[in-house]
Amino acid sequence: MSVDNNAAERKKRTGGVTGRGFKKGQSGNPGGRPKSVKDVKEAAREHTMLAIERLVHWAKSDEPKASVAASNALLDRAWGKAPMKFEDEDGNNGLTVIIKNGDKC
Repeated sequence: MSVDNNAAERKKRTGGVTGRGFKKGQSGNPGGRPKSVKDVKEAAREHTMLAIERLVHWAKSDEPKASVAASNALLDRAWGKAPMKFEDEDGNNGLTVIIKNGDKC
């Protein structure tokens, strides 16, 4: 009989952290993000120009690894990261995953 009660209780739990769900219109995080996260972002953004100047310095440097890394970082921030496109040898779009089980296949 206790097995049936447990099954009925599990059906009642619909979501949320506690498994009981939220009331309609109720947020799971009513306080929002902690203020400290906003403060950290704001403080970091105050140094944006300094960071860009340093990236430009390293992009112009004669050290290949630093130059490439800094150049990529500048381009990513200016234009966004390039979208990844997957194409097979026949020109079909998409990604195919083949899972092999040991030597069987």
